Amino acid sequence: MRTKMFALVAIGVIAFGGMAACTNDGNGGSSSDGGGTRGGGGGGKVGVILPDTTTSQRWGTDDPKLLKAAFDAADVPVDIQNAQGDKQKFQQIADGMIADGVKVLMIVNLDSGTGKAVLDKAKAAGVKTIDYDRLTLNGGADYYVSFNNEAVGRLQGNGLVRCLREKNYDTPLIADLNGSPTDNNATLFKAGYDEILQPHYDDGTFLKGPDQSVADWDNDEAGVVFQEMWNQTNNKINGVLAANDGLANAAIEVLKKSKMNGKVPVTGQDATVQGLQNILAGDQCMTVYKAIKKEADAAADLAIKLYKGEQVNGEDRVKDPESGAYVQSFLEDPQPIYKDNINVVIKDGFVEKKAVCSGRFAPMCKENGIK
Repeated sequence: MRTKMFALVAIGVIAFGGMAACTNDGNGGSSSDGGGTRGGGGGGKVGVILPDTTTSQRWGTDDPKLLKAAFDAADVPVDIQNAQGDKQKFQQIADGMIADGVKVLMIVNLDSGTGKAVLDKAKAAGVKTIDYDRLTLNGGADYYVSFNNEAVGRLQGNGLVRCLREKNYDTPLIADLNGSPTDNNATLFKAGYDEILQPHYDDGTFLKGPDQSVADWDNDEAGVVFQEMWNQTNNKINGVLAANDGLANAAIEVLKKSKMNGKVPVTGQDATVQGLQNILAGDQCMTVYKAIKKEADAAADLAIKLYKGEQVNGEDRVKDPESGAYVQSFLEDPQPIYKDNINVVIKDGFVEKKAVCSGRFAPMCKENGIK
């Protein structure tokens, strides 16, 4: 069930770059530069610009595969390309797609400024526009398809509370390792987990510790940031609200140096193979699973209808915190994942059992009933 979201908090926009482009050629194949198309010729096509392969496995594997399958099934021509974290390349790709006559343009922006420039050009050319996963602030996209991102943050906050209680900590000191300050989703995640954690700070059951964002969701930078947090608190951090699995792993690597991994609960997001393995090992408390297939299918279905000239009304409305405008939206619900329900992610086909349960994790999978 999709959840209505009438206002979003904000700051910046989006994350970063790179991803091996996955596109379809006339024979249903793929090209590394993303220049191919699929489906009937003529009459324009759908253009998709994805951001990167470094910040999450989804941009390099899941989304291109799922979107391609959906457009192929509808026999709608599509051009899927990746900006590789390069803002100039992002704009060049968009310019090329618009010049080629795309009817619909779906983007995952690198930042709001770049995204808005692209959306403005598309609208001036009469192209229907979709913000995919991340809202372009003040961008004016026709539609927005994503998850309820404040709900993601609330799940993370509740997860950390649960795991801290299981550890029986008395007034634990909490550190926040936030996502990129230029990613509106990161702002929404934080709004969600702050909503859960703030009452605990107010009543003195938790102590507010270091709170810092990580530029571009850079995992290496996250390790440096968390090491500084760890040193500044004299190794006294008792819980880490890490905004995704990559940041979580960076914190875990620091904790390992002090043999505190598994003793300090760490949250995550994205249900990556690494994140799930960290949960099995007891080093990560939980992650948040966003069923990307649902999001990709919803976005593709919307783009296909727009491509065919159909009128579409969003099931939700999201308020752009900069422009104040409401964007017609489709929002999916996230799900918390702990050690006892990792099977959910595997049964969905989001990750393969052989990837999660390889090597030293095989007996852990067996112990936890992962089939």
